[in-house]
Amino acid sequence: MVSARSFSPRGPLLPRLALGLALLATTALAADAPKKKAAKSDAAAGRVATPPPTHPPLAPVDLTQLPAGVERLDLYLLLGQSNMKGRGIMPESPARDPRIVMLHLRDDRWYLARHPLHLTGDAQTFAGHDNAGVGPGLAFAQVLAARDPKVRIGLIPCAVGGSSIDLWQKDGRLYANALRRARLAVEAARAAGGRIRGALWLQGEADATEEKLPGYTAKLHHLVDQLRADLGEPNLPFIACTIGELRPGGRQPDMNKLLLALPAQRPLTACVDARDLQSHIGDSVHFDTAAQEEIGRRYAAEFLRLTHR
Repeated sequence: MVSARSFSPRGPLLPRLALGLALLATTALAADAPKKKAAKSDAAAGRVATPPPTHPPLAPVDLTQLPAGVERLDLYLLLGQSNMKGRGIMPESPARDPRIVMLHLRDDRWYLARHPLHLTGDAQTFAGHDNAGVGPGLAFAQVLAARDPKVRIGLIPCAVGGSSIDLWQKDGRLYANALRRARLAVEAARAAGGRIRGALWLQGEADATEEKLPGYTAKLHHLVDQLRADLGEPNLPFIACTIGELRPGGRQPDMNKLLLALPAQRPLTACVDARDLQSHIGDSVHFDTAAQEEIGRRYAAEFLRLTHR
């Protein structure tokens, strides 16, 4: 126990310095305790943080001004939950290809596409960002852009982490927002010959349960049919992807059987098989950057196969 006398300015200098350092150390430990407790709690819950985005701001784009040599703008919807949103660690330098652009989630304006595509933060400062990271969308676009130099690729990110397929049905809020953004993109891109050319779907973790699996196929079919009808694109390519089988004991394999069956049940659909990809960010749920980029390339391969390009 330290007496009040020890704090006297007339006391010996060294004891007072030692006591001051001890008090500072105690205060620092006390302040750090909640952080350590939170980190321990996150680790116990299998949560892994994705580093925040760097190098603001986003670079704005005028869709009516196509880059030299480009003749049209092709638009693609990115739908699903957190693995479509992406949690992979981002590269040090953002991509700045003028032929690949994205519709920002927060302000519905167009910018050069870069990770994270599902940025919720302010376009100028990134304030308000969440844990979005690398998903498959940019790698998909890069393959298509390399394939046809006369095309600009426009990505429309709409995925929301943890979302059930119920929210992507006709009366669901996520479906309604995706449809709104798709129509907004088409209108903005009309002068550049813009059309919705395809939809990418990566979802299923939230519905891989005993209760929800039996109704999943009908809801997936309804999503495909309704999206095509509402967009006026009856032949819109729709490409799903299997979810990760990264931890034993779950119903992910059963969900993947349903997803892989889609091409036999709806025309102009496909399903990327990513079951062999086992690398993740450390939580046995979210694919890491390498896996996400491979999924993006596989999406592109399936799209090119479906469209005979």
